[in-house]
Amino acid sequence: MKFAPKYLTPYVSARHYFGSELRRHREEVRMSLVQLADIVNSSKSNLARVETAEMMPPPELPSALDAAFGTGEHFHGLYQLAKREVHPDQYRRFMDCETQAVVIENYEPQVVPGPFQTEAYARAFLSCQRDLSAEQVEELVTARMTRQERQRSEAPPHRWAIIDEAVLRRRMGSRECMHKQLARLLEEADTPNSRVQVMPFAAGGHSMMGGALTLLTLPNDSTVAYEEGIKAGHLYEDAGAARKWRWQYEELRANALSLVESAELIRKAMEDYRPCDTAPN
Repeated sequence: MKFAPKYLTPYVSARHYFGSELRRHREEVRMSLVQLADIVNSSKSNLARVETAEMMPPPELPSALDAAFGTGEHFHGLYQLAKREVHPDQYRRFMDCETQAVVIENYEPQVVPGPFQTEAYARAFLSCQRDLSAEQVEELVTARMTRQERQRSEAPPHRWAIIDEAVLRRRMGSRECMHKQLARLLEEADTPNSRVQVMPFAAGGHSMMGGALTLLTLPNDSTVAYEEGIKAGHLYEDAGAARKWRWQYEELRANALSLVESAELIRKAMEDYRPCDTAPN
Protein backbone atom coordinates (compact mmCIF):
# COMPACT_ATOMS: atom_id res chain seq x y z
CA MET A 1 0.00 0.00 0.00
CA LYS A 2 1.33 3.42 -0.95
CA PHE A 3 2.34 5.65 1.97
CA ALA A 4 0.27 8.85 2.23
CA PRO A 5 1.91 11.76 4.08
CA LYS A 6 -0.13 13.15 6.94
CA TYR A 7 -2.32 16.11 5.99
CA LEU A 8 -0.92 19.37 7.31
CA THR A 9 -2.76 22.40 8.71
CA PRO A 10 -0.24 25.22 8.25
CA TYR A 11 -2.41 28.10 9.44
CA VAL A 12 -3.35 26.74 12.86
CA SER A 13 -0.22 28.12 14.55
CA ALA A 14 3.37 29.20 13.92
CA ARG A 15 4.51 25.69 14.82
CA HIS A 16 2.21 24.17 12.21
CA TYR A 17 3.45 26.69 9.63
CA PHE A 18 7.06 25.82 10.46
CA GLY A 19 6.27 22.15 9.81
CA SER A 20 4.48 22.84 6.55
CA GLU A 21 7.37 24.99 5.32
CA LEU A 22 9.78 22.21 6.20
CA ARG A 23 7.80 19.74 4.09
CA ARG A 24 7.34 22.24 1.24
CA HIS A 25 11.05 22.96 0.91
CA ARG A 26 11.94 19.30 1.30
CA GLU A 27 9.56 18.20 -1.42
CA GLU A 28 10.67 21.01 -3.76
CA VAL A 29 14.18 19.56 -3.81
CA ARG A 30 12.82 15.98 -3.89
CA MET A 31 14.49 15.03 -0.62
CA SER A 32 13.27 12.27 1.67
CA LEU A 33 13.10 12.58 5.43
CA VAL A 34 15.95 10.10 5.71
CA GLN A 35 18.15 12.16 3.40
CA LEU A 36 17.35 15.42 5.20
CA ALA A 37 17.87 13.83 8.60
CA ASP A 38 21.41 12.90 7.58
CA ILE A 39 22.14 16.46 6.40
CA VAL A 40 20.80 18.27 9.47
CA ASN A 41 22.04 15.69 11.98
CA SER A 42 18.59 14.71 13.19
CA SER A 43 16.43 11.60 13.03
CA LYS A 44 13.72 10.76 10.52
CA SER A 45 11.13 10.33 13.27
CA ASN A 46 11.88 13.72 14.83
CA LEU A 47 11.71 15.51 11.49
CA ALA A 48 8.43 13.78 10.72
CA ARG A 49 7.00 14.94 14.03
CA VAL A 50 8.20 18.51 13.42
CA GLU A 51 6.54 18.48 9.99
CA THR A 52 3.20 17.48 11.51
CA ALA A 53 3.59 19.92 14.45
CA GLU A 54 3.61 17.04 16.94
CA MET A 55 7.01 18.19 18.21
CA MET A 56 8.51 21.61 18.87
CA PRO A 57 11.55 22.17 16.60
CA PRO A 58 14.74 21.77 18.68
CA PRO A 59 16.86 24.96 18.91
CA GLU A 60 19.57 23.76 16.52
CA LEU A 61 17.20 22.70 13.72
CA PRO A 62 16.17 26.09 12.19
CA SER A 63 19.72 27.18 11.30
CA ALA A 64 20.49 23.68 9.98
CA LEU A 65 17.42 23.83 7.72
CA ASP A 66 18.31 27.31 6.47
CA ALA A 67 21.78 26.02 5.60
CA ALA A 68 20.41 22.89 3.93
CA PHE A 69 17.83 24.72 1.80
CA GLY A 70 19.71 28.01 1.32
CA THR A 71 16.81 29.97 2.81
CA GLY A 72 18.73 32.70 4.64
CA GLU A 73 16.99 33.10 8.01
CA HIS A 74 13.55 31.88 6.93
CA PHE A 75 13.34 28.99 9.39
CA HIS A 76 15.14 31.01 12.04
CA GLY A 77 12.40 33.63 11.86
CA LEU A 78 9.59 31.07 11.98
CA TYR A 79 11.21 29.47 15.00
CA GLN A 80 11.26 32.77 16.90
CA LEU A 81 7.46 32.82 16.60
CA ALA A 82 6.89 29.11 17.16
CA LYS A 83 8.92 28.84 20.35
CA ARG A 84 6.74 31.45 22.07
CA GLU A 85 3.70 29.21 21.71
CA VAL A 86 5.16 26.63 24.09
CA HIS A 87 4.77 28.99 27.03
CA PRO A 88 1.41 29.56 28.75
CA ASP A 89 -0.33 32.86 28.11
CA GLN A 90 0.60 34.38 31.47
CA TYR A 91 4.28 34.15 30.56
CA ARG A 92 4.14 35.89 27.21
CA ARG A 93 4.18 39.49 28.41
CA PHE A 94 6.86 38.49 30.91
CA MET A 95 8.88 36.95 28.07
CA ASP A 96 8.54 40.14 26.02
CA CYS A 97 10.06 42.07 28.92
CA GLU A 98 12.69 39.40 29.58
CA THR A 99 14.02 39.56 26.02
CA GLN A 100 14.56 43.31 26.45
CA ALA A 101 15.96 43.27 30.00
CA VAL A 102 19.54 44.38 30.59
CA VAL A 103 19.54 43.09 34.17
CA ILE A 104 17.66 40.00 35.37
CA GLU A 105 17.52 39.30 39.12
CA ASN A 106 15.62 36.43 40.62
CA TYR A 107 14.98 34.48 43.78
CA GLU A 108 14.19 30.77 43.70
CA PRO A 109 13.19 28.92 46.89
CA GLN A 110 13.02 25.35 45.56
CA VAL A 111 14.75 24.83 42.21
CA VAL A 112 17.76 26.03 40.27
CA PRO A 113 16.79 29.14 38.26
CA GLY A 114 15.75 28.26 34.71
CA PRO A 115 18.60 30.19 33.01
CA PHE A 116 21.14 28.04 34.90
CA GLN A 117 19.44 24.64 34.59
CA THR A 118 21.05 21.78 32.73
CA GLU A 119 18.86 19.85 30.33
CA ALA A 120 18.88 16.76 32.57
CA TYR A 121 17.89 18.77 35.65
CA ALA A 122 15.11 20.56 33.77
CA ARG A 123 13.77 17.22 32.55
CA ALA A 124 13.84 15.71 36.05
CA PHE A 125 12.08 18.75 37.52
CA LEU A 126 9.36 18.93 34.87
CA SER A 127 8.78 15.17 35.10
CA CYS A 128 7.61 15.73 38.69
CA GLN A 129 4.47 17.35 37.29
CA ARG A 130 2.23 14.32 36.95
CA ASP A 131 -0.25 16.02 34.64
CA LEU A 132 2.37 16.35 31.89
CA SER A 133 2.90 13.65 29.29
CA ALA A 134 6.42 12.63 28.29
CA GLU A 135 6.02 14.62 25.07
CA GLN A 136 4.85 17.71 26.94
CA VAL A 137 7.85 17.42 29.25
CA GLU A 138 10.20 17.31 26.27
CA GLU A 139 8.54 20.36 24.72
CA LEU A 140 8.93 22.32 27.94
CA VAL A 141 12.55 21.22 28.29
CA THR A 142 13.21 22.48 24.77
CA ALA A 143 11.46 25.75 25.58
CA ARG A 144 13.54 26.17 28.74
CA MET A 145 16.77 25.57 26.86
CA THR A 146 15.83 28.12 24.19
CA ARG A 147 15.43 30.76 26.90
CA GLN A 148 19.11 30.29 27.70
CA GLU A 149 20.21 31.27 24.20
CA ARG A 150 20.39 34.97 25.01
CA GLN A 151 22.87 34.34 27.82
CA ARG A 152 25.26 32.95 25.20
CA SER A 153 24.79 35.92 22.84
CA GLU A 154 27.27 38.73 22.23
CA ALA A 155 25.31 41.06 24.53
CA PRO A 156 23.90 38.94 27.36
CA PRO A 157 21.93 40.47 30.23
CA HIS A 158 23.51 40.68 33.65
CA ARG A 159 21.98 38.00 35.90
CA TRP A 160 21.88 37.90 39.68
CA ALA A 161 20.32 34.84 41.28
CA ILE A 162 19.55 34.23 44.95
CA ILE A 163 18.66 30.63 45.73
CA ASP A 164 17.51 29.04 48.96
CA GLU A 165 19.79 26.40 50.47
CA ALA A 166 16.95 23.92 49.83
CA VAL A 167 17.80 24.12 46.12
CA LEU A 168 21.19 22.56 46.89
CA ARG A 169 19.87 19.93 49.28
CA ARG A 170 16.81 18.64 47.40
CA ARG A 171 17.95 16.02 44.89
CA MET A 172 16.43 16.30 41.44
CA GLY A 173 17.06 13.29 39.23
CA SER A 174 20.13 11.13 39.77
CA ARG A 175 23.20 11.93 41.87
CA GLU A 176 25.10 12.51 38.63
CA CYS A 177 22.39 14.88 37.41
CA MET A 178 22.64 16.94 40.61
CA HIS A 179 26.43 16.91 40.61
CA LYS A 180 26.55 18.25 37.05
CA GLN A 181 23.82 20.80 37.83
CA LEU A 182 25.66 22.19 40.82
CA ALA A 183 28.87 22.27 38.80
CA ARG A 184 27.03 24.38 36.21
CA LEU A 185 25.68 26.61 38.98
CA LEU A 186 29.19 27.04 40.37
CA GLU A 187 30.42 28.11 36.93
CA GLU A 188 27.85 30.92 36.99
CA ALA A 189 28.47 31.90 40.62
CA ASP A 190 30.78 34.84 39.92
CA THR A 191 31.35 35.81 36.29
CA PRO A 192 31.27 39.14 34.44
CA ASN A 193 27.60 38.50 33.58
CA SER A 194 26.26 36.40 36.45
CA ARG A 195 26.24 36.17 40.23
CA VAL A 196 24.77 33.53 42.54
CA GLN A 197 24.07 33.90 46.25
CA VAL A 198 22.65 31.30 48.63
CA MET A 199 20.11 32.10 51.36
CA PRO A 200 21.16 29.65 54.11
CA PHE A 201 18.81 27.77 56.42
CA ALA A 202 20.60 29.48 59.31
CA ALA A 203 19.17 32.85 58.20
CA GLY A 204 15.73 31.72 59.34
CA GLY A 205 12.44 32.92 57.86
CA HIS A 206 11.98 35.78 55.44
CA SER A 207 9.20 37.48 53.51
CA MET A 208 9.76 35.71 50.19
CA MET A 209 9.64 32.06 51.20
CA GLY A 210 6.25 31.55 49.57
CA GLY A 211 7.20 31.96 45.92
CA ALA A 212 9.72 32.85 43.25
CA LEU A 213 10.47 36.39 42.12
CA THR A 214 12.09 37.87 39.02
CA LEU A 215 13.02 41.54 38.63
CA LEU A 216 13.65 42.82 35.11
CA THR A 217 15.48 46.09 34.53
CA LEU A 218 14.59 47.38 31.07
CA PRO A 219 16.75 49.59 28.81
CA ASN A 220 14.91 52.73 30.02
CA ASP A 221 15.92 51.84 33.63
CA SER A 222 12.35 50.96 34.62
CA THR A 223 11.77 47.73 36.54
CA VAL A 224 9.01 45.15 36.27
CA ALA A 225 8.50 42.34 38.78
CA TYR A 226 7.17 38.84 38.13
CA GLU A 227 6.00 36.90 41.18
CA GLU A 228 5.34 33.22 40.55
CA GLY A 229 3.50 30.57 42.53
CA ILE A 230 3.00 26.87 41.79
CA LYS A 231 0.54 27.25 38.93
CA ALA A 232 0.22 30.98 38.27
CA GLY A 233 2.23 34.15 38.15
CA HIS A 234 1.61 37.89 38.16
CA LEU A 235 3.52 40.60 36.34
CA TYR A 236 3.78 43.95 38.14
CA GLU A 237 4.54 46.76 35.70
CA ASP A 238 3.38 49.60 37.94
CA ALA A 239 6.43 51.45 39.28
CA GLY A 240 5.13 51.52 42.85
CA ALA A 241 4.37 47.80 42.97
CA ALA A 242 7.71 46.91 41.37
CA ARG A 243 9.49 49.13 43.91
CA LYS A 244 7.98 47.16 46.83
CA TRP A 245 9.27 43.90 45.35
CA ARG A 246 12.65 45.57 44.85
CA TRP A 247 12.87 46.44 48.55
CA GLN A 248 12.14 42.85 49.53
CA TYR A 249 14.73 41.55 47.10
CA GLU A 250 17.42 43.91 48.39
CA GLU A 251 16.70 42.81 51.96
CA LEU A 252 17.08 39.20 50.83
CA ARG A 253 20.37 39.98 49.06
CA ALA A 254 21.74 41.66 52.19
CA ASN A 255 20.98 38.61 54.35
CA ALA A 256 22.22 35.96 51.89
CA LEU A 257 25.72 34.52 51.99
CA SER A 258 28.44 36.45 50.21
CA LEU A 259 29.51 35.36 46.73
CA VAL A 260 32.57 33.57 48.15
CA GLU A 261 30.58 31.89 50.93
CA SER A 262 27.86 30.89 48.47
CA ALA A 263 30.36 29.28 46.10
CA GLU A 264 31.88 27.34 48.99
CA LEU A 265 28.47 26.03 50.07
CA ILE A 266 27.73 24.94 46.50
CA ARG A 267 31.07 23.08 46.43
CA LYS A 268 30.25 21.30 49.69
CA ALA A 269 26.83 20.31 48.39
CA MET A 270 28.44 18.90 45.26
CA GLU A 271 30.39 16.46 47.42
CA ASP A 272 27.13 14.93 48.60
CA TYR A 273 26.21 14.12 45.02
CA ARG A 274 29.58 12.92 43.75
CA PRO A 275 28.85 9.78 41.71
CA CYS A 276 30.09 6.65 43.44
CA ASP A 277 33.11 5.07 41.80
CA THR A 278 32.42 1.63 40.37
CA ALA A 279 34.74 -1.00 41.85
CA PRO A 280 36.87 -2.80 39.23
CA ASN A 281 35.96 -6.38 38.39
